[in-house]
Amino acid sequence: MNRIAFLGPPGAGKGTQAEILSRELKIAHLSTGDLLRAAVAAQTPLGEQAKSIMAAGQLVPDPLVLEIVAERLRSLGPSNGFVLDGFPRTLAQAESLDGITPLDHVVAFEIPERVLLERLGARRQCPKCGSVYNLKTLPPREPGRCDRDGTELVLRNDDRPEALRTRLLAYHEQTMPLLAFYDRRGLLRRIDAVGEASTVATRVRAATADRPGPNARPHP
Repeated sequence: MNRIAFLGPPGAGKGTQAEILSRELKIAHLSTGDLLRAAVAAQTPLGEQAKSIMAAGQLVPDPLVLEIVAERLRSLGPSNGFVLDGFPRTLAQAESLDGITPLDHVVAFEIPERVLLERLGARRQCPKCGSVYNLKTLPPREPGRCDRDGTELVLRNDDRPEALRTRLLAYHEQTMPLLAFYDRRGLLRRIDAVGEASTVATRVRAATADRPGPNARPHP
């Protein structure tokens, strides 16, 4: 089964590659960022709690993230695959995920920080449908407008310089320890995330095509 998690700093291309892989494998693409932003836009109780935290570029507390992820995974059923984009982000989340579902592969996107800053400075998003563009590498057909619905594209609050610094610091302090956590289980696959989306997609396919490592812990 294809139960996959993508790890990597903001701007590493996890969302783009999750969309590509989910289409190819016909599995669900679960982006916690998109789910939380949708909750904020809908002004749900969860969204109201997350709104100010996300705007400051900080990590949403584990209980809030776990609630929305667990609910979505339960809706998929036990026999369906998925690719998690942006989750888990902390050891506590990874341990809690163990109690919800096993993973078959964890792909770590490795990329120099200078490349990240260039990417994120050029990233724009449609506030209506959530489509993401890059003004340099993946521009919209009409400058400044979403290809799908024509809505004016915006720079996300969490891509602004002050918020980005907070997000990168949080990644190094809270998410990087997950690399060792999953490596010990034989699940970790490291890939070079620099290059065209199609090139990186080839690396992702190769990383997720093999079976889980011999030290992968079986799900109870």
